Amino acid sequence: MSTSIHLPTPLISVNWLQEHLNSEKLIVLDGTINKVFDASLEQIPGTRLFDIKKKFSDVSNPFPSGFPSEEQFQREAQNLGINNDSAIVVYDDKGIYSSARVWWLFKAFGYNNVAVLNGGFPAWLKAEYSTEPMTSYSGEIGDFTAHLQPKYMEFFDDVKAASANKTHKIIDARSAGRFNCEVPEPREGLRMGTIPNSVNLPFTDLLIDGVLKPKLDLEKAFYMLAGKDDAIIFSCGSGLTACVLALAAEISGYKNLSVYDGSWTEWGDLVPN
Repeated sequence: MSTSIHLPTPLISVNWLQEHLNSEKLIVLDGTINKVFDASLEQIPGTRLFDIKKKFSDVSNPFPSGFPSEEQFQREAQNLGINNDSAIVVYDDKGIYSSARVWWLFKAFGYNNVAVLNGGFPAWLKAEYSTEPMTSYSGEIGDFTAHLQPKYMEFFDDVKAASANKTHKIIDARSAGRFNCEVPEPREGLRMGTIPNSVNLPFTDLLIDGVLKPKLDLEKAFYMLAGKDDAIIFSCGSGLTACVLALAAEISGYKNLSVYDGSWTEWGDLVPN
């Protein structure tokens, strides 16, 4: 019987991953947004593609990367061979970007033995660890069971109430230029603006070359915005980089965290200027 692996923190190093890469219970996921199979690309050995857009989003949702149902998430996780005793490490090609969304999705469905690879694939390459051509997973179906955890994801009516009643700290991960309406939104036709009573913490402020800053620096970034006991909702453009803030906040000791799934793409569309 193989030994189970417990991931002690939500963030692990490329050195740790290299040391444990051949462990039977370990599953490595590539959560790069909009990535499709391409055998000419390289990956960390044994990686399985976590297709956020097509497999792990509600494709009927008019807004991007909509939160999937419990049934959909469980089915697609099982199709990747994920089991209830798996240790899951997720990375992306940017460093830390969409990988945090994958981490948060697993937590939202009741699975906590999951961590983000600090620095992602660029850090793996920088360390000169081995790679292999991208492969499609064709192994056994897993026995993963999803258990939806309410309030990990917040939706429009939740955030509308939180904004009006000031029950939560709402922290926006977009760039300062977008938050302050100094530059247009990248999504065509989406108006500029901010959620009322929200504050700004660009997710890029927490990273150096795609690597999350040390814990002390993360704590300083959150210190002026929210107390450790505050209820916090993270928002961004479409629910991806808000999860980077959630990751950094959890590492910093914050507990009452949630992510606005539709984020500014939904709010800016539904709420007139």
